[in-house]
Amino acid sequence: MAGKYELKRRRFLQTTAAGSALLAAPFIGLRQAHGQAAIKIGAQGVSSGSHADYGRQIQMGARFAAEEVNAKGGIMGRPVEILYRDDELNNDVALKNARFFKEQGVNFMVGTDSSGVCLALGPVLPELDLIQIFTHAATEKLNEDLVFKKGIKHIFRGSVPVYQDAILPALVFKDNKDIKRIANLGADYEYGRTSWAMFHSTLRKHRPDVEIVGEAWAPFFTADFTPHISALLAKKPDLIFATPWAGEAVLMLRQATTLGVFDSIQVWWQAMGGSVDVMEGISRDVVQGKFKNKLWATARYIWNWPDTPENKAFVNRFTDRWGRLPNYSAECTYSAVLALKAAVEKARSTKTADVIKALEGLELSTPAGKRFYRPEDHQAVYNVPAGRVTYDKTVAPIAHLTDLKVFPAADYFRKPPFN
Repeated sequence: MAGKYELKRRRFLQTTAAGSALLAAPFIGLRQAHGQAAIKIGAQGVSSGSHADYGRQIQMGARFAAEEVNAKGGIMGRPVEILYRDDELNNDVALKNARFFKEQGVNFMVGTDSSGVCLALGPVLPELDLIQIFTHAATEKLNEDLVFKKGIKHIFRGSVPVYQDAILPALVFKDNKDIKRIANLGADYEYGRTSWAMFHSTLRKHRPDVEIVGEAWAPFFTADFTPHISALLAKKPDLIFATPWAGEAVLMLRQATTLGVFDSIQVWWQAMGGSVDVMEGISRDVVQGKFKNKLWATARYIWNWPDTPENKAFVNRFTDRWGRLPNYSAECTYSAVLALKAAVEKARSTKTADVIKALEGLELSTPAGKRFYRPEDHQAVYNVPAGRVTYDKTVAPIAHLTDLKVFPAADYFRKPPFN
């Protein structure tokens, strides 16, 4: 698998300028063959800076789903067309993109990486009369506040929320009596702050003896994490909980190894660290043993779980198509397109109100397993394990998660009425 992966990855990067040209290519064929108007899906994510791989994976996931749907006749005989734009992790840009999509006649939207962006975008969806299935942004306020409490029915989320990043690790480590001193190295915006609050409050419910010894906050586009890491290291924590992600997570983890963090701590929990881009970025460090088997992570989907024929087939097809293993942005967006297909076919309509009703309570089989869209808050419920970061070239050419800890989603997904 390693040789096949690397060969295709190099070919993909060399022939498409990091994939942008191929990803931007228009859909043809099905529309011409059937002569029917396309069902347009607008997708947006971050495609610039140190977080850019998430936007590429959103594009690849959406594009791949559309290709497979179109190869089987489209949705009710109509082709699917993907329009993509970079939101730059910026609220104003994301809102501008959404209005552009509306002008272009899109039927639905998917994507969005940032929790801050999703909270800005969600309230305008009724004005635009567009459904969006959010496929990365994780703040619980999207489903708990905007959907359940404020009744914004146009919002759905196909990926797991911060419950995965915050409540799950508390369950994993609550019985480890050696973990008494915890510290936070947080992404300094909505996602990082809500994740940390939920993690330490959940852990301390189970373990009142746990002490918070330090907090450090790093804004987007931080390149030097050493002052934050040094300040926390001086507090002698047993566990560091970290939420910077993408390229920033890679920089942070490498800088932590140079400061000797893994010589003294027991656990580093890296939220979203199981993503393919992070695993690619730190693989050499894992091989060299720099994390001393103390690095734990999760993601909203990991390519090596569940161990089902459906997931294995998806990973193989995706890798053959793009020369990359799918990260969670890709799988969640892929599955969101399939959810829209199922809802449109169930409703026999593309009208927003009809599709909202069809999505509520929808259950479908996806590479990540069974997804169920709760009618009350429009949150997709499914399981994703946490695990220890390891490397085994017989399994994959990059680092991946092992020693998987699987908890039923019902054990850690907060439930309406969210009191």
